Amino acid sequence: MKVEVSNDKARLDIAFIQGFLKDIYWAAGRTIEDVQTTIDASLCYGVYVDGKQVGFARVVTDYVVFAYLMDVFVTPEQQGKGYSSLLMDAMMSDPGLAKVTIWRLASRDAQFLYEKYGFKPLAHPERMMEKVIRS
Repeated sequence: MKVEVSNDKARLDIAFIQGFLKDIYWAAGRTIEDVQTTIDASLCYGVYVDGKQVGFARVVTDYVVFAYLMDVFVTPEQQGKGYSSLLMDAMMSDPGLAKVTIWRLASRDAQFLYEKYGFKPLAHPERMMEKVIRS
């Protein structure tokens, strides 16, 4: 069995990604066109087992100051095999992101994974603001 992580967008299975995201709480209702737009505007990573995509993540970044980690998933049948850690390892060690000084993400249920990579609650949440058009 060959497991690999790649940031080659040409390898991404857009239908697979949209099929997962359209039903998950943070991306419910995202169309295939929406998914393509987010991929076009992000640095993306796929997890592949024997060439078949089983996971995905994307980073919105300026490559120097800020990076926001989004849409991280491994399919339920492939969870528990260390693929999420491989995905995180690839992103956190990507030479193109080495200068980034601020990483952020939002998670309702995977803090255990992100804490292993140094993520923690905001030090000053009172400084953060947001504008949500739809939730």
